[in-house]
Amino acid sequence: MKTLAELEAIRERMRGKVAVREASDNTIRIVVGMATCGIAAGARPVLNAVAEEVSNQGLSENVTVTQTGCIGLCQYEPIVEVYQQGKEKVTYVKMDADKAKKVVEQHIKGGKVVAEYTITNYKK
Repeated sequence: MKTLAELEAIRERMRGKVAVREASDNTIRIVVGMATCGIAAGARPVLNAVAEEVSNQGLSENVTVTQTGCIGLCQYEPIVEVYQQGKEKVTYVKMDADKAKKVVEQHIKGGKVVAEYTITNYKK
């Protein structure tokens, strides 16, 4: 069994690695759908990839990564939504870890929506 001090050390170490935090006054919020349908479709690796890439790109101060329950679009899971102050919400669908990293690089860091992954451009 781990001691309380060991558990606290693990917690602090993981906080530095994972950018999943509670919402704050940050300018960009990334939300990953983590309901049963999202998890079954692969949302957990997407969430991990988003959080890791936000951290790797040094964006943790201005970006919050959170999870939510059902978004209501099960057929499009895994879903990632990006909220920026003063801009319309962007909904990315059928995501995977590689697509998630590209979204962080191009959209979150670069400011350009990755149109081919959005719900409006999704082709069945």
